[in-house]
Amino acid sequence: MNTYIALLRGINVGGHKKIKMADLKEMLENLGFSAVVTYIQSGNVVFRDASENIDVLEAKIQNAIKKRFDFDVPVLIITQDTLSGILNKNPYTKRLENGNIDDKKMYFMLLCDEPDPFAVEELSKVSFDPEEFMITKNVIYLFAANGYGKTKLHNNFFEKKLKCKTTTRNLRTLSKLLELSFLKN
Repeated sequence: MNTYIALLRGINVGGHKKIKMADLKEMLENLGFSAVVTYIQSGNVVFRDASENIDVLEAKIQNAIKKRFDFDVPVLIITQDTLSGILNKNPYTKRLENGNIDDKKMYFMLLCDEPDPFAVEELSKVSFDPEEFMITKNVIYLFAANGYGKTKLHNNFFEKKLKCKTTTRNLRTLSKLLELSFLKN
C-alpha cells in the first residue's frame, strides 16, 4: 500500500464548492481508499491505496467529486517523498529558522504541470519587493511579506503567467500533512 496526499483546489473557499470533510472521507472510502484522514476544511486528504498511478487516482477522485457534488475540482496527488522533498528544498528555511521570516507568511503553490520555461525566466527577472518567490518544476515557494490575503502573487496570477494550474497551502498545512502521512504507515 502506498500513502498519498491529495490536495483539492478551491473547495470551501468563499462559500463556493462546499464539501463537508466527513462526506469527502466517506466518498474516498467508498472508492476503496484506506486510512483516509482529512485535514482542515480546504481539501487536504491523506489516504492509502495499492495503485501506483497517480494520474489514475487524480482522475478517479475528480470524477467521483463531479458525480457526487456536481462540480469540477482539480485534484493534485503527491507522495510522501515528494512532499518531504518540497519542504526540505524550501529556499527560505534558514531565514525561517532564524526568525527573519514569519512562518505564517510562507506558502507553497504546488503545480499541476511543469510551468512554461520562458514564463519562469521572465517572471524571475521581475521584483515584487517585499514579496519573494522561487519557481521550480513542481512548486512555487512564496514568502508573502504582507500576508497571502494582500499579495498580488496568488494562484490566479501564477496560473495566468505560467500557463498551469496551482493549488496553494501554507507551511503549517504541508508540515501537518506530511506528519499525518507517516502516521498512516
